[in-house]
Amino acid sequence: MLDKVIKNDNRVSIYQPEQPGLIFPQIPTFDTFEAEREYRKQHLVAAMRAFALHGFDYGFAGHLTVRDPERPELYWTNPMCIHFSQVKMSNLVLADHAGNVVEGTHAINRAGFVLHSAVHEAYPDIVAMCHAHTVHGTAWCSTGKPLDMVSQDAACFYGNHAVVGASAGAVAVESNSGLSVAAQIGKNRAVLHQNHGLLTTSRHSIDDAAFWFIALERCCQVQLQIEASGVKPQLLSDETASYSLKHVGNDFIGWLHFQTLYNQITATQPDMFD
Repeated sequence: MLDKVIKNDNRVSIYQPEQPGLIFPQIPTFDTFEAEREYRKQHLVAAMRAFALHGFDYGFAGHLTVRDPERPELYWTNPMCIHFSQVKMSNLVLADHAGNVVEGTHAINRAGFVLHSAVHEAYPDIVAMCHAHTVHGTAWCSTGKPLDMVSQDAACFYGNHAVVGASAGAVAVESNSGLSVAAQIGKNRAVLHQNHGLLTTSRHSIDDAAFWFIALERCCQVQLQIEASGVKPQLLSDETASYSLKHVGNDFIGWLHFQTLYNQITATQPDMFD
């Protein structure tokens, strides 16, 4: 189960000190596929609502996906031309890698199908993926450069993000464009798609895929502000960046960060469960 994959990772031990009797979030286990499916769909909707809160909407562009736990060849995604803030449990779409809608009444975005299906098919262990056309991410991606290790937050992507070249930067509606992105995802958490935008993936949950996307956009914003200042930043050493990645940049921490957003959204936007 998902929690065994993450909680058995000794990298997160410093975040789970002995505090008997106190509430500390734990990734749940599930007795049935139905229960796990419900959980994944709820958190997928919350991730889309979180993207809306952060202003990541851009017309009908932007796609989030998560695999179905029982039928991993299928994935849940957002419906075509529905704003992130209006996505709910009842209008999610279940699609296959060929772009066929298996469940739902809405069409899916062709570009979303190409990019996401290529990655999901190439890497069966990738559970979730996020892509959106954000201001700072798109701006930094135009440089074709990876992030500099300027902070603890940037270090969460240390050795864990890749740049996809300009040849893949055109409108992503051709299958070879999706394959070019998939080929470079590998074991990276994130992709900076030159002249296009940001992508993040997770082998564990939509929660950490969504949070690390939010974090990546912020890192791009910081990078742009540093560049604009004209001051050369002091970079983290490889040792420090590696330590930060291990202790504050692992998948469990991404999941944990997202729970603050999930709790806020479910408390203030109960219509997401409709």
